[in-house]
Amino acid sequence: MRYEKRVPASNDMLLLCKIPVKRLGWLLTAALLCSCLEANTEAAAQTWLQNPWTGETRLVPVAAPDFSLWDESQVVDYRAALGEKYAPPLAVLTIDELGIEVPVFNGTDERVLDRGAGRIKGMARPDEAGNLGIAAHRDSFFRGLKDIRTGVEVLLQSPGAVEKYRVTDIRIVAKDDISVLAPTDDKRLTLVTCYPFYFEGSAPQRYIVTAQAVGPAQ
Repeated sequence: MRYEKRVPASNDMLLLCKIPVKRLGWLLTAALLCSCLEANTEAAAQTWLQNPWTGETRLVPVAAPDFSLWDESQVVDYRAALGEKYAPPLAVLTIDELGIEVPVFNGTDERVLDRGAGRIKGMARPDEAGNLGIAAHRDSFFRGLKDIRTGVEVLLQSPGAVEKYRVTDIRIVAKDDISVLAPTDDKRLTLVTCYPFYFEGSAPQRYIVTAQAVGPAQ
């Protein structure tokens, strides 16, 4: 999704040959179990956040993504992206009720969305009032949004603060409807992903979640 232009403003076989037969079955079972666990999780890490407008930074923990809802191709793309260099994320978006925790980078090009979520350029910044638009893929980080409901708490952690938001509106719009990205005077998040969530091909609609700021997290 590229909304910014629309918005104003290891040889293991050798080792196995040397293992006693009685132990081989146990080791193979253990290896299978580990591979199953690793299929849906990655190691948690700490990440530096940076405000590119002020230079302010903050080191924060970021939970490993849960791949259980992800499309396999997106898991491959995400793991490949881990080996590339990116500018530090602006923030970390967390929705505990849905198991979503994702770094938010600046921009929404395909390379950024392989690695996390992206701030829609031209919209508000994390450190200011207004309408902050955040986009991510429907078959990776934002697939969990299919289960969101009004009243759910959303946290946005940036170098300067941890802000709490509450979901107030959920809607589906045409892919070319950018009215939801318009500037606002109040402080809000607009989460954007393609819809339907399991559509094959280029999705014709957009799933929009609006969350209003309710103050700093305690």
